[in-house]
Amino acid sequence: MNPARGTTAAVSSALALATAGALLTAVAAPASAATTCTSPVYKRQFFTNTTFSGTPKKTDCDSAIDQNWGSGAPASGLPTNNFGVRWSVTRDFGSGGPFALAASAQDGIRVYVDGVRKIDLWKNVSSTVSKTVNLTIPSGKHTLRVDYVNWTGSATVKFTYAPRTSSTVDEVKPLVPTGTAVTYDQTAGTAKLTWSKSKEMDLAGYRVYRRLKGTSFGSKALATTTSTSYTDTTVPVTGDTYYYEVRAYDKAGNESAGTTDQAVTTVDRTAPAAPTGLSTDSGTSGLRTAWSAVTGAASYRVYRADSASGSFTKVGSTDQVSYLDTSAVEQVTYYYRVTALDAAGNESTRSAAVSGEREDLTPPSAVTGVTVTPTEYGFEVHWDANPTPDLARYVVRRGELWGDEEEKVCSLSPGYYLSADTTSYAYTTVPDGEESCFIVDAVDDAWNSSFEWTREAQVVVATELDMTPSVATPEGSPVELTATADEGHVALDWEPVADATGYQVYRWNPGTKAYEKLAAVSETAYTDTTATQGTTHYYWVTALYADGTESAPGADGAALRP
Repeated sequence: MNPARGTTAAVSSALALATAGALLTAVAAPASAATTCTSPVYKRQFFTNTTFSGTPKKTDCDSAIDQNWGSGAPASGLPTNNFGVRWSVTRDFGSGGPFALAASAQDGIRVYVDGVRKIDLWKNVSSTVSKTVNLTIPSGKHTLRVDYVNWTGSATVKFTYAPRTSSTVDEVKPLVPTGTAVTYDQTAGTAKLTWSKSKEMDLAGYRVYRRLKGTSFGSKALATTTSTSYTDTTVPVTGDTYYYEVRAYDKAGNESAGTTDQAVTTVDRTAPAAPTGLSTDSGTSGLRTAWSAVTGAASYRVYRADSASGSFTKVGSTDQVSYLDTSAVEQVTYYYRVTALDAAGNESTRSAAVSGEREDLTPPSAVTGVTVTPTEYGFEVHWDANPTPDLARYVVRRGELWGDEEEKVCSLSPGYYLSADTTSYAYTTVPDGEESCFIVDAVDDAWNSSFEWTREAQVVVATELDMTPSVATPEGSPVELTATADEGHVALDWEPVADATGYQVYRWNPGTKAYEKLAAVSETAYTDTTATQGTTHYYWVTALYADGTESAPGADGAALRP
């Protein structure tokens, strides 16, 4: 849309609007020159009357009809009422077909196609009136003319025209594309097809078809594009002749007839088929890729990439149907593609990619510097940091010593997994003077265990401190006590005792060498929040009865880490 504006006397000469792509640029023209506008831009004329008589007061170009002049004048030198504006354009409608013409205005508007009136809203109104007309426009060039008048009051006008693209309405096929040509690049083995841009207003795109000489075009297009060229990189280089044609299709799905066949004869550069049946297998020396033999192949090339969509680089050649990649790094996934070469050196397309990973079969080095120190809560285990690059974790394992004094065997229990950035572990156990054995195992990120691979480790023997209370616990208690260390406190719980009215909790005091009363409770659980960290605590719990008697104690202990 190009709203008209007032001009000074110095620049009151007519303006011609030239198109540059989709932009409109005002270009000064001599006052005596006729204004021309490039289709589909409208030529617009302003009249000082409502009969479009006499010489237009002003002529310019307008890209769209969509103005709201309100109660003002539409251009300098025109009145605010009783003026007329005429738009006209001649354009190519291609194959034509069903179109919708939509007009709205305040006051009057008339729309003509090739001089025939199609919309007539010619009346002085106080509000906007609108009308849409559906009609079929024949193929080729046609002229649209829109006359608008404002008698009094506000001045607004809008007009659009557009193809109707519903498949139930539009059954008109597009025109056949013109200007078709094809060129063949013998070095690249590609055919480039070009054609002229269609004039269809409802064009959706183009379909390119290809056929081998002696065969027919199939129902499926080789390619679909909105461009006016297509490069076929898939035409076989077999020395055969292929034919191409282009068809236009519109938004309703209608397809034009095909263009005249365009022929190319390809170079003869036939290669063997691509290898199939690829597989990978990890071994101690590398990662092997294997495939099925290809008829006519004299050798094969193997390509590798770090990802399925990455750049594949040649890593080797062979005349066998497998290749060992000794440069593959452990625990890295690689993608392989293989080509076949014939005796003339023609190379096939690359096979489908296959992925594989060379297993990490190298265990970490053994852990050294292991020391075990008995503590009041169990043992403190320390060791040297392991230098293995892919170290993922440590495992601290404790075991029992079996056998006689001359030959003892450490029977290990499952251990505790620790992060690779630690070199110590507080092993909690209720110390009662038993002798134990320890190892610290190193495990890498492939779960290779130094101990499980070599069956060798530094074994350290240590004897627990004996923290057992010097007062023995009587037998026959109805209380089955369980003591559990939990985040800085000890949790005690037991099953209810029949006829008990309550329970008495005792804690061993190593200083007085006696179990001392800690709390009397009515529940079957108690949490000792006053228990000291870094040592072991022993407890008694007795059942209290209504007659004032107290049962034998149930006993248990728990070790708290520092």
